[in-house]
Amino acid sequence: MEAIFEKALDCPYCGETVTVIVDGSVLRQEYVEDCEVCCKPMVIVVEIGDDGNPAVSARDENEA
Repeated sequence: MEAIFEKALDCPYCGETVTVIVDGSVLRQEYVEDCEVCCKPMVIVVEIGDDGNPAVSARDENEA
């Protein structure tokens, strides 16, 4: 199983596609990372599936 993944996702603020690096050794993680385009803080949520592939999503900091 690959431990590091590179995933593309859309910034919830500016809509631009950005790339994040994901540590596949942690099954569920949530952290804040600034968008590399608009610099606003995105909450990144990563869940590693049973097949070892990550599901990655981003939301704005104020979204519940």
